[in-house]
Amino acid sequence: MEGYKREFIQFLESAGVLKFGDFTAKSGRKIPYFINAGMIKTGDDIARLGEFYAKAYFDKLGAKKAVLYGPAYKGISLAVSAAVALSKKDLNVPFFFNRKEVKDHGEGGVFVGYVPVAGEEIVIIEDVITAGTAIRESMEILSHLEGVKVSATFIMVDRKEKGQTEKGAMQEIEEQFGFPVYSVVDVYDIIEYLEEDPKNGENVTRIKNYLAVNGAKA
Repeated sequence: MEGYKREFIQFLESAGVLKFGDFTAKSGRKIPYFINAGMIKTGDDIARLGEFYAKAYFDKLGAKKAVLYGPAYKGISLAVSAAVALSKKDLNVPFFFNRKEVKDHGEGGVFVGYVPVAGEEIVIIEDVITAGTAIRESMEILSHLEGVKVSATFIMVDRKEKGQTEKGAMQEIEEQFGFPVYSVVDVYDIIEYLEEDPKNGENVTRIKNYLAVNGAKA
């Protein structure tokens, strides 16, 4: 396993973002592990997370300038941290996020921050994709912006789960909307990391059993 992947998984564990047990995903699936970006609670941790996103951004998009979008609520801090990390590497990109409720006073509207204009490209910053539900919700929100294009999505962990078909949720999103979804690590990286310590045997077995049922088949 590449060193940065191990470092990232260790960071997720130490920050309480990666947990094992019995959880329910947004998709309604009962899952044996949970990725919760809402557990990032300190300046140091959000700064480190932003650096991982920035590394993935540079690896995949280079110095391409796009507008970062963070879906409310968890995606807000993710997009901001990624924008700050990119700026420290001399790539100054704008960011914005949505409100859950449309504001009917002041400047009004559903978006906060920089609002993209026709011809600009958007990069969505999310935590995870399970069945693709959250990304489809984001695409519906962003559809109200005329002339802009979503060029990529970055997430922390690819869960390698099927979406609405037997295909992987990320593959479905790519085929439906025409942009790639990139992750820092995937669930098989997490399994490999856990297998390095025999005490993690139960969690490894539960995750593998889950993937046998809900894992992408294509």
